Amino acid sequence: MTAAGVRCMLMRGGTSKGVYLLADELPTDASARDRVLLQIMGSPDARQIDGLGGAHPLTSKVAVVSRSADAEADVDYLFLQVGVDVPSVSDRQNCGNLLAGVGQFAVERGIAVVDRSATESSLRVRMINTDSIATSTFPVAGGVPVYEGSTAISGVPDAAAAVRLDFEDTAGSTCGALLPTGNLVDVLEGVEGVEGVEITCVDNGMPTVIVRAADVGIVGSETCADLEANATLRVLLESIRIEAGRLMGLGDVVDATIPKMTLVSRPFEGGSICTRTFIPHRCHEAIGVLGAVSVATALLIPGAVGAELVEPGADPALVEIEHPTGVFGARVEVTQNEAGVKVGRSGIIRTARKLMDGVAFPRP
Repeated sequence: MTAAGVRCMLMRGGTSKGVYLLADELPTDASARDRVLLQIMGSPDARQIDGLGGAHPLTSKVAVVSRSADAEADVDYLFLQVGVDVPSVSDRQNCGNLLAGVGQFAVERGIAVVDRSATESSLRVRMINTDSIATSTFPVAGGVPVYEGSTAISGVPDAAAAVRLDFEDTAGSTCGALLPTGNLVDVLEGVEGVEGVEITCVDNGMPTVIVRAADVGIVGSETCADLEANATLRVLLESIRIEAGRLMGLGDVVDATIPKMTLVSRPFEGGSICTRTFIPHRCHEAIGVLGAVSVATALLIPGAVGAELVEPGADPALVEIEHPTGVFGARVEVTQNEAGVKVGRSGIIRTARKLMDGVAFPRP
């Protein structure tokens, strides 16, 4: 494999960038597969200078795609987060941003066929990480994907074709429940430095911990660089994350990429809420797709941490989430009654673009 190289496609999906590969062109043994992926990405190395990684968690991602073994789906998608300066490959979370390019990649590789007369394709994607289904709808022409378009999303410099992602049954997909602790609000106790801090733990596709920015000593509109330079804040957030991970049933999360941490404050730019998200140790320049869906879900539940900070808009199901590089709109159907909280369909708009198609040569 090292001598012949590995066929792959480099794509931007949403505000992330990753390497897309076919499952049957990788080793079937997970350990052997992960070794190849580390070599392809150039990890472990802070610069990933000897591989395709972009020296940041948002650009050190892999999508492994195959024809679906599930009769209810068209393709299967396994997301793998590759460590940058550590030799790790994790399948403990989904990535909704890379999902935005999975359908197009499947068509490009011929594992999903589109009628040449069609102008739009909708593919059902089984997200293996959480065993849940998403429908990806994107434009096509002549049987191939169309990447050019007029849709702009925050965090991406140019417009491209819109990709609509509709999620089904993502509530509790990792933790087993929408509110994994069984509570809408938990108050941390017995944890040095964070005693009395209120959190809401939610999992609607991405295990996420929501904290008021003011409760950890920040305004909420700071830049990522300023927040990452705040050593006291980072230690505080990690203490909260570790305890929240335990409460959410995730066990010891010290070396895990979940749960994510989202700090919320009143909006500054006309949105519904302002956020700063840690993924989990770097501050996200935007916000992840499923992280945004989870945050929006929690904020639509009266009494959740941060729900009182939301500025409602004309569409009660739409939460316009401000982040460091713009605004992310997430529409979530949430109902609450005596039986509890129920989540219906979640939908968002992303874009994706094919950047390179060729062969990667893993280092020996």
